[in-house]
Amino acid sequence: MAISSSLIVLGDRVLIEPDEGETRTEVGLYLPKWALEKETVQGGFIAATGPGIPLPSPNDVAEEPWETAGSPAQFVPMQVEVGDYAIFLRKSAIDIKFEGKNYLVVPQSGILVIERK
Repeated sequence: MAISSSLIVLGDRVLIEPDEGETRTEVGLYLPKWALEKETVQGGFIAATGPGIPLPSPNDVAEEPWETAGSPAQFVPMQVEVGDYAIFLRKSAIDIKFEGKNYLVVPQSGILVIERK
């Protein structure tokens, strides 16, 4: 589940390796891929996370609005960690393909629950 260091997740986004799950129903029918994509929730393992929501420093009040602040950015930390199993809203996910594998980019707010070992 290691991701290349050239792929950087930004903000409060999470990179999820989707769980392919069952492609067969309880009575033995095989479901096509398009039927599985219409599910409202999906699960998968978290492969990478962004740093969190950026916050401005309260001490960095510039005299002019176009001046840049000198202190490094601070972030509200993420609640999820790499390796967690997440159940998330499918409609908030964006499909990407990186190095031949399919991933989903999901905002942390789209994750409903996680299982941490």
